[in-house]
Amino acid sequence: MPAAEPLHWRADGVPHSPRFSDIYHTESGALAQARHVFLGGCGLPAAWANRPQWRILETGFGLGLSFLTSWQAWKDDPARPGILHFVSVEAWPVSSEDILRACAAYDELAPLAKQLAQQWHGLLPGFHRLAFEGGRVLLTLCIGDVRAMLRAQRHFEADSIFLDGFSPERNPDMWSLDVLKGVTRLARLGSRLATWTVARSLRDGLKQLGWQEGKLPGLPPKRDCLGATFEPAWPLRRPPVPAEQLAAPGHCVVIGAGLAGAAVAASLARRGWRVSVLDAAARPAAGASALPVGLMAPHVSPDDALLSRLSRAGIRATWWQLAHLLSQDLDWSACGAMERRTEAKVRLPDTWSAEGPNESWRASAEQLHAAGLDEGTTALWHARAAWVRPARLVAAWLSQPGIELLPDSRVARIDNEHGQWVAFGADGRPLVRGDRVVIATGYASLDFAPGLPLQAVRGQVMYGHGCAGLPRHPINGDGHLIAHVPDGLDSLWLAGSTYDRDSSSTALRDEDMQANLERVEHLHPGAAKALQKRQAHGQMQAWAGVRCASGDRRPLVGPADPQQAQGPWVCTALGSRGLSFAALCAELLAAQWHGEPLPLPATMARALDTRRLAG
Repeated sequence: MPAAEPLHWRADGVPHSPRFSDIYHTESGALAQARHVFLGGCGLPAAWANRPQWRILETGFGLGLSFLTSWQAWKDDPARPGILHFVSVEAWPVSSEDILRACAAYDELAPLAKQLAQQWHGLLPGFHRLAFEGGRVLLTLCIGDVRAMLRAQRHFEADSIFLDGFSPERNPDMWSLDVLKGVTRLARLGSRLATWTVARSLRDGLKQLGWQEGKLPGLPPKRDCLGATFEPAWPLRRPPVPAEQLAAPGHCVVIGAGLAGAAVAASLARRGWRVSVLDAAARPAAGASALPVGLMAPHVSPDDALLSRLSRAGIRATWWQLAHLLSQDLDWSACGAMERRTEAKVRLPDTWSAEGPNESWRASAEQLHAAGLDEGTTALWHARAAWVRPARLVAAWLSQPGIELLPDSRVARIDNEHGQWVAFGADGRPLVRGDRVVIATGYASLDFAPGLPLQAVRGQVMYGHGCAGLPRHPINGDGHLIAHVPDGLDSLWLAGSTYDRDSSSTALRDEDMQANLERVEHLHPGAAKALQKRQAHGQMQAWAGVRCASGDRRPLVGPADPQQAQGPWVCTALGSRGLSFAALCAELLAAQWHGEPLPLPATMARALDTRRLAG
């Protein structure tokens, strides 16, 4: 697909689609249309007053005016819901420049459009979760055919539905009965729907599917628009509400204060939970998350395999939190990364191009030269990659309102007493009680969920200070090298890591130091020579930690016992991609508990769920 859908701006300032030979909004203006037709037609903002969350489904994101207008209405409303979800389908996304141009005339929307444009990147087919207002306004962009995208989102019920798109005459597929069925499947009893067209075929289709529709005063030059309420005359046959869904937030006990546990705590706290985080250590991020600095980079495969898509979704879920919570170029850096490959030519998905929207591509001669590598080197450049200080991200997550950290609290067992979960210490005394419990202790999760297929994976890295002769940007491949990380009066470098399966020892090994030097030799011969000199002068240190992987190398998010959805849950087995997966897994857990739109297509969400283990 192209990097952006081309459009034409008419002399009167109205955007026009060459693909559909139609305008993006009425001549009365996009803001007026969004307020009158969509918000007004769905009774907003009054309908969402004092609700914990509100879920809007839209067909046809276009230039984003309906989303931005909904966001602005949320900001202006003192009775706004705690979280606003906006799920929108778009087959042909426009450029961020066109979004900014469309909003330039609206003073109240222009600042919001600028924030949207900053996250408007990498829009390959699939789901993309964009977050604003500290994660309280969540936009799930579903890029692709509307029917397929509606099928892929199976988990939530929309409170309001905006039917939008080019006219039924220009784009009849957008208004087909199949699309209306897909929209209706995501409606609840009482959901309200609004659209600008009163086409007879649309009204007949809605009536057939159980919508009580009627004409409303239109926005000139249109005489009418359409409003409808989902009130079928027949009993609905819907799947039962999943056992894990809760009517309201409560008190959650999270065991583990590493990346996984801290991410879960932050996601739940944003939704109004009181969270107690217990950890056996005296401080958070004392286990594998104590790595001095880590690299967050996407996985790329010729067929865009599941891991590749998951890694991109995870990086997007983490990226906005890094930008929101940490200091750029101190706690993290949006620096990009070079990936060395062993094959003669890097194979990429057939639909990708140098222009995007993919954000990984074959490294150019200029990029290789800047990295200090030969022009013939086979490598990828990942524009969406970053180094991160994991402990600082953990600390930022745990500092969110509503979170209580309880260090030096080793949990010996958990039990249910009178409907509440209790974490007991080694002396048999209760440490804390809660309505729900999440186990996020890496490989030690086996102490509470012995049936999970978890594997300990030991990793040792080497690191030191002083980065002369080392590349400015991280390089990964078989191992990785990160340098020029601010660290007090000097800069930090780190290289590794070993990958020792079924080993839970953190004892340092001399042979691993040599193995990591050999990895650097393959990644960057010039850097290896610089590091060998440091080794000769005793200017190297080592660190080892134990990661946790599952049998199929995918994270595990869901009930600790796949047969008991209301029992303890786990968020574990993030493997060597904790920075990429922690935030995504936490958001997935929170969405399942609250009946929210998923941050991933349903099939990808199931690929992470512990219930996949039950067959």
